[in-house]
Amino acid sequence: MSRPVQYNIYGQTDVKMVKEGPEGYSGEGFMATTLDKVVGLARQNSIWPLPFATSCCGIEFMATMGSHYDLARFGAERVGFSPRQCDLLMVMGTIAKKMGPVVKQVYLQMAEPRWVLAMGACASSGGIFDTYSVLQGIDQIIPVDVYIPGCPPRPEAVLDGFMKIQELVGKESLRRRNGDRYKELMTSYGIL
Repeated sequence: MSRPVQYNIYGQTDVKMVKEGPEGYSGEGFMATTLDKVVGLARQNSIWPLPFATSCCGIEFMATMGSHYDLARFGAERVGFSPRQCDLLMVMGTIAKKMGPVVKQVYLQMAEPRWVLAMGACASSGGIFDTYSVLQGIDQIIPVDVYIPGCPPRPEAVLDGFMKIQELVGKESLRRRNGDRYKELMTSYGIL
């Protein structure tokens, strides 16, 4: 549910809709909701991405971080290059089979909860490189949450994929990672 907000810019009054906070019971000066919703709201608006770029998709990601598209307005101001400080692994570009163990090691070094975004045709399915040396999708070595299609994808597609990750993060239960289904998924990838 949205609430109308009025503001005056250069003498013109306009009405815009602003997104409400999490569902709950609210009154004059207070709000009550569940811990899951509050933590989800905080997580979804403070994602720290770790770019793992190997080719042209990395250039498109740079354009997305630039001032015209500005990924920082979605709460991803800090792009980190240390896996222990990030919670979103963005794999972009062609991943050779020799590089697969490195990608998996970077994923394992990230703290829980962690999410993965496969950007572009090469990271998602190997792209045009259907050869013995190229990994045919990173989902063969680590679980992927969101795929962004394109070769390379436009910055608008990257923003859309990032917003899909935010939706996933905001709706995720605090207990999901302790569930049997999640443990089965990690075991299927050889991650204990």
